[in-house]
Amino acid sequence: MLDTKTIEIIKSTVPVLEKHGEDITKTFYKLMFTNHPELLNIFNHANQKQGRQQKALANSVYAAAKYIDQLEVILPVVTQIAHKHRSLGIKPEHYPIVGEHLILAIKEVLKDAATDEIIEAWTKAYGVIAGAFIGLEKSLYDEASQKPGGWKDFRTFNVTKKVKESDVITSFYFSPVDGGDIAAYLPGQYISVKLNIQGEEFTHIRQYSLSDSPEKAYYRISVKKEDGTNGKPEGKISNYLHNELKEGDQIEISAPAGEFVLEQTDKSIVLLSGGVGITPMLSMLRHLDASGMTNETSFIHAAINGNVHAFAEEVKNIEENNQLVKAYFCYENPSEKDKEEKAYNKEGYITSEWLKTIVSDMDSLVYMCGPVPFMQAMYEALLESGFKKENIRYEFFGPSMELKEPQSV
Repeated sequence: MLDTKTIEIIKSTVPVLEKHGEDITKTFYKLMFTNHPELLNIFNHANQKQGRQQKALANSVYAAAKYIDQLEVILPVVTQIAHKHRSLGIKPEHYPIVGEHLILAIKEVLKDAATDEIIEAWTKAYGVIAGAFIGLEKSLYDEASQKPGGWKDFRTFNVTKKVKESDVITSFYFSPVDGGDIAAYLPGQYISVKLNIQGEEFTHIRQYSLSDSPEKAYYRISVKKEDGTNGKPEGKISNYLHNELKEGDQIEISAPAGEFVLEQTDKSIVLLSGGVGITPMLSMLRHLDASGMTNETSFIHAAINGNVHAFAEEVKNIEENNQLVKAYFCYENPSEKDKEEKAYNKEGYITSEWLKTIVSDMDSLVYMCGPVPFMQAMYEALLESGFKKENIRYEFFGPSMELKEPQSV
C-alpha cells in the first residue's frame, strides 16, 4: 500500500501527465529499445510508427496516476492489458526494466520539474502497479496451463490448411505438432503467433483473433495483408504469413487470451464489423449457431466491395439455415459484379438511419470490431440510433484506446 504523501504527490502529477504523457512514453520506448533491443520482438513496429503504442501507454500511466488511491476503477483495463501480456509472454523480470526506463523518461522530459520527491513517489507507485500486474498475470499463466489441452507459454503447431478468403484476407488453420488436445476458448479471443524470419535478428510476435467456432478441434486465424497502401505501414508479419508461410510449416502459438468475449445474455445480439474486424464477429456467430442459440442476431458487416469481403458465403449459409440470424452487408464502392449479383444490402456507409431500419431492438447487446475510424463512426451511429451505451462492447486490433463521446448525444 502507498502512504498518503506518496498518493498526494502522484495525484499532483496528473496535469503534467495529461500535457507531457506522450512525450514521456515516446522517450521511454526509445530509451528501452536502445538499451534492451531484445524487447523489440514483443512490440508491433507498425503500432510504434503510428504512435498508437505510445498513446496507449500514456493513457494507462495517466489513468494510474488519477486513480492511484482506487486502482479498482481501472481494473477492467488492467485485466485487458494483462491478457495481452500473458499472450505475448511478458514475465516478472521484464517489469524492473520497464520501471527503470519509465523513471528515466520522466526525468528526461520533465527535467527540473522531476524533483527527487516526484521521482521517489513514482518509483514507489510503479512498484505497486507492477506488483498488481505480475500477480494477475501469474493467475492467467496458471489458468492457461492448467486448462484441459492448455499450456503456459508457446506451443508448436502445424499449418494444416491455408485458404484465401478474399483479395486481402487469408485464413490459416493450426493443429498441435504433439497431436494433443487444444485449449478451449471463448468466441472473441485471440492467440499470439511467434515467427522466426530468416535474416531477422529477433523473433516477431503478433496477436490475431480466432475466426472459427470454439467447438472445432483446430485454431483458425484470418489475416489481412497490409501492403502499405491507403497510408498504412506495410505489415512485415502479415506479408510473411501471406507470401511465405505454407501448409506443412510449423509455427509457435500462445494459448487463447482476451476479455472481448461473447457473454451469456437473453438480449438480442448485434455483431457489427468493418474489414478484417469480421474475424471475432464470425467466431461469435459460428458459436451462437453451433451451440443452439436462442438470441436473435443481426450480423452487420462493412467492406469496400465483394473483392475484399471475406466469409460472405459462410455468413449467408448460417443465415439461410438459422431463422434467428439476419445478415446485412454494406459496400462502400461495390463493383459491377457486386451489383449484378446483389451481393450487398446497402451502398456507401452504415448510418444511424439504416441501423434503425434493420435492427428493431435498441436494447440489443452490441459487439463491434474494425478500423479505429470505422468504430468511432459506428459508436456515434449506434448512440444516435438509440442503442444504450452500456450495451456496446468493442475491441481494438493493437493497443487499447477509448472511443470519443459524440457531442450531439
